[in-house]
Amino acid sequence: MRFIAISTLIFLSAVSLYGQKMVRYDLTITDTVVSYTGKSKKAIAVNGQIPMPTLYFTEGDTAEVYVHNKLHHETSIHWHGLLLPNEQDGVPYLTTAPIKPHSTHKFRFILRQNGTYWYHSHTMLQEQIGIYGAIVIHKPDSQPKHEEVLLLSDWSNENPHQIERSLHYATDWYMIKKNASQSYAEAIKAKRLKTKLENEWKRMHAMDVSDVYYERFLVNGETTQSKPKYRAGDTIRLRVINGSASTYFWLNYAGGKIRVIASDGIDVKPVDVDRLIVGVSEIYDMEVTIPENGRSYEFSATSEDRIGSASIWLGQGEKVALEPMPLLDYFEGMQMMNDMMTLGGNMKDMGMNMALQKMDMNAVMYKESSNKLTTLNYNMLQSPTKTTLPDVPFRELHFELTGNMNRYVWTVNNKTISESDIIKIKAGENIRIIIINNSMMRHPMHLHGHFFRVVNQYGDYSPLKNVLDIMPMETDTIEFHASEEYGNWYFHCHILYHMMAGMGRIFTYENSPPNPQIMNPKKALQKVYADDRRFYFGAEIGLEHNGSDGEISLMNTRWKFSTEWRLGLNAKSGYETESHLGRFLDKNQFLYAYTGWDWRYREGYRDEKNIFGQPGTKNDRGVAHFGIQYTLPWFIVADVSIDHTGYFRLQFKRDDIAITKRLRLWGMWNADLEYAAGARYIMTKYISASTHYDSDMGFGLGLTVTY
Repeated sequence: MRFIAISTLIFLSAVSLYGQKMVRYDLTITDTVVSYTGKSKKAIAVNGQIPMPTLYFTEGDTAEVYVHNKLHHETSIHWHGLLLPNEQDGVPYLTTAPIKPHSTHKFRFILRQNGTYWYHSHTMLQEQIGIYGAIVIHKPDSQPKHEEVLLLSDWSNENPHQIERSLHYATDWYMIKKNASQSYAEAIKAKRLKTKLENEWKRMHAMDVSDVYYERFLVNGETTQSKPKYRAGDTIRLRVINGSASTYFWLNYAGGKIRVIASDGIDVKPVDVDRLIVGVSEIYDMEVTIPENGRSYEFSATSEDRIGSASIWLGQGEKVALEPMPLLDYFEGMQMMNDMMTLGGNMKDMGMNMALQKMDMNAVMYKESSNKLTTLNYNMLQSPTKTTLPDVPFRELHFELTGNMNRYVWTVNNKTISESDIIKIKAGENIRIIIINNSMMRHPMHLHGHFFRVVNQYGDYSPLKNVLDIMPMETDTIEFHASEEYGNWYFHCHILYHMMAGMGRIFTYENSPPNPQIMNPKKALQKVYADDRRFYFGAEIGLEHNGSDGEISLMNTRWKFSTEWRLGLNAKSGYETESHLGRFLDKNQFLYAYTGWDWRYREGYRDEKNIFGQPGTKNDRGVAHFGIQYTLPWFIVADVSIDHTGYFRLQFKRDDIAITKRLRLWGMWNADLEYAAGARYIMTKYISASTHYDSDMGFGLGLTVTY
C-alpha cells in the first residue's frame, strides 16, 4: 500500500484566548493517488493522509480549524457528535456554506464535551474516498496512560458514483464478487430449492447484509497495524470509530474479554463482552488487557458480510491470532426473510419483543452461534448518571423506516427527504421518536447536534447516544431535549448510499434567526433536496450476430424514462422501438404507470390477429400508448397497454433468472404471439456472453453490455 500525496502540511498551535486555550489545525484537502496491491485509484487526502489526521483537544478548548480546499469542486466538513452552533455543523447548504474550490473555510467553536468523535465530508460521496478523520477530546483532569485510535473504513477500487448508480439498477455483481450468490443451482446443492422459490414468490431479491463489495477494509488507513510497545498487564483504551461508508464491523480480541466503557463519546458503566458489532458511524470506547509478555494479540474488525477484515496487533512477540469468522449461511437468512415478509412486501407482526439488538435475526446465518459468546446489545448499556430529560411536555413522532432493494429507494414513512416537510420543533421541548424498521436492512440513524436517550431496561439511567443501529423488524424509542436555540438539524441513516437515496428528516427550530452562512435559504434547501432527486442512467445492449436488442433508461426515486429496441440486420427481420415515461405508484414500487410511443416495421409479413381477436399490428405500427406494469410473484412483470387506436396489448416478461453464480436466463411472451428467450453468462460487471431466440429475429449469439 502506498500513498502519493500533494500536500503534507499540518499546523497546530495553542494560545490563550480570554482565559481559554485555543487549539488551531490547518486541514489541506487535496487529490491523491492510492494503490492497494497494484491497483491505483484517485482519492482525496487531507494533509497527505488517508484517513485525515486525528485532532486532539481538551474539554473547554476553543477549536479553530482552517479547511483549505485545493480540489476543483466543493467539499465540506461535518463534526460528527459535537455539540456546537448550528452554522458550524458542516452540512453544506443546510447549516454551513459549502467550501468552494480553492478556498478556505474557518470553523470555530468551544468544545463542551469530552470523548471520542470524528469528522467527515457531507458532500456527495466524498466520505467514501478519503475525507474522514478522528477527534479525541480529553477530560481536563485525566488522560488514559495507554490509548489507541482505531478509525475503521471500507475501500473500493471502483468510483463511488458508479457504485451508487449500480445499486439503483440492482446489480448482483457485488454478490458474485463476494461469492455470495443464491442461484437455483446453489439452492439445489444446499437442499434449499423450496426456500429459493418462496423467496422469489414474495418478490424478494437474494439475501445480503451489505450491498457493496469492498476490496479492502482499513484501520487507520492500513489493513494491519502493529503496536509492539505494550507489555503484560497493560490496559489499553481503544477508541473505535466506524468511519466506513456502508460496512458494519464485528470486533473481536484474541487476548480475552472486551470491556466497553463509552458509546458515541459518552461514558457508560463498564460491561464485559466477548464481541460486539459496531454500526456505520458508531463509536465505542473499550479497554483490553495484554495477558502475558512475549506475545502479540490480534484485535480485529471483520466486515459483517465476512469477506475481509482489518487488524491491529497489541504487544510484542509470537502472534496470537483470532480464528477467521465463518462465512454466512445465506440460505438460512433467505428463509428468515420468507418467514418475516408478506407477499405484499410488508413485515409480518411476529409477536416478538424486537428492540435494542436483543434478538439478532441475522444470527441464523452465523455458523459460530453454537458457541456461548456474550455479544453486546443496547439493552446492556447503562449510563453512570441519570439521563432523564427536563420535566416539560413530550411531543411524540413515529418514523417507519422503509425501503426498496429492487430500485434502491430508502425512505422514512415512505417519503424521501425532498418529499417530506421539515419537522418544526420548539426550543426547550422534549421529543420522543418511536422508530420501526419495516425493511430488511439495518439502519444506523444519526442525529446531528444532539444526544438522545436510548430507552432501555435501565430507565432513568438509559444511555445517551447520537447513532442508533435499528435492525430489521425492530421498534426502538429514543428521546431528546430540544436543547439548542435555533437552526436546522439533520437526522438520517448513516449508510452513505441510503442517505443519498433520501432516508432522513430535517428538524428545524421555530423562529430561528437567519443563518449568516446561508444567504438564500430557499435556493440552498433545493440543493439539499437535489441529492435524492437525481436521475441515474442505465443500459443493457445486446450485440449479437442477428442484430441488436436492448434498453436504455434514466430513473430516480419515482420516475423512469426508458427506450427499448429490437433491430434486425434487414427490413425482413424488422425494426422495433418503444419509449415509456412513467411513475412508480405504490410503496413497494411494484406498480408503474406510463405513457409513450410504440413504432415497429417488418417487411413482407401479414399481421395475424392477436389473442383478443383484434387485427394484429405487430409488423406495422406507429402509435401513442399508455399502460401499467405490475411486478407479479417470481418477478414476472405484467405489462398492459392500450394505444390511441384502441389496440390492446398484454405482455409478460421475466429478467435475470439466476441459474448459477454467473448464468442468467430471461423470457418474454405477449398477446401478439411474439416470444423470446435468452441466456447470458456474466464475465465482468459490464460484459456478458449472450444468446437468445426471438420469434421475429431468430437465433442470435454474441455479447451483452450491461451498464
